[in-house]
Amino acid sequence: MSKANLPQYDYDSIIIGGGPAGYTAGIYAARSGLKTLLVEGAATVSQITITDLIENYPGIPDGINGFDLMQLFKKQALNFGLEIRASDVQSIKKNADAPIIWDVAAGDKSYKALSVIAATGAQWNKLGVPGEEEFAGKGVSYCATCDGPFYRNKDVVVVGGGDTAIQEALFLTHFAKKVIVIHRRDRLRAAAILQKRAFAETKIDFVWKAKLAEVAGTEFVTGVKVADVESGKITTIDAEGVFIFVGRTPNTELFRDIVNVDKGGYIMTDDNMRTSAPGIFAAGDCRAKLFRQVVTAAGDGANAIYSAELYVDELKGQTY
Repeated sequence: MSKANLPQYDYDSIIIGGGPAGYTAGIYAARSGLKTLLVEGAATVSQITITDLIENYPGIPDGINGFDLMQLFKKQALNFGLEIRASDVQSIKKNADAPIIWDVAAGDKSYKALSVIAATGAQWNKLGVPGEEEFAGKGVSYCATCDGPFYRNKDVVVVGGGDTAIQEALFLTHFAKKVIVIHRRDRLRAAAILQKRAFAETKIDFVWKAKLAEVAGTEFVTGVKVADVESGKITTIDAEGVFIFVGRTPNTELFRDIVNVDKGGYIMTDDNMRTSAPGIFAAGDCRAKLFRQVVTAAGDGANAIYSAELYVDELKGQTY
């Protein structure tokens, strides 16, 4: 189909999400000359912005906090001329008269795009206990891979009993002096092989049939209060880190009726970030994958917009 025969549209691509995946896609899109709009949430921010220190992002040897890193991403995207709007997207619909056009409603406006990049991220589930929010980034973490090295020779607590919790507890033993796993049941839900490794690890202790009641501290975490699930008795455990792994929820509600998602709600893609719907691509933490880090999200974003560019060129009859 030639460009002249295409229905009317506003953008070659609309990127939804203002995290590392979204902004990397935006940088590549603007640099390549794609007419692109990035829509970042008006009421929400990328999870990376609350990370106190990122020390494993290539090229930044002294580390950087998440907010400052995202400001660098945004500045670079603006330098290339990316159009950005802070607004919450309400809906994404396939245009009935032109199946290849996607209608994106954001705020008080609606836009038509040839392609859409889902870069909406995911949220760690919170427990909502006192001190959890106050000490986020000051001892409370949801990512052992990100923050484990900060707890060398220190005592830490891990909350949860599933695969992620036990995998992360095992990872933390490479740094921490002691890892205390708190689980509300009397047995783990993790895979048998993970349980076997955890029970054999001398650095890991277990507190069974207990739940986190409070995170305590002054400027940083100094310990937790744990409640017995049957008696309600409160016990205090000294620790300098609290890692909470009670599930994660992808921000994919907008896409669940459009593309295929896995049982956890993550968007399923191929290696080139293509989803089951033509013109829809996904990148970053909202995508079904094994490893979720800033660097992998950025890689996803670059791949997604490149695939979108090839798709748009084909629609316009400009395939090289």
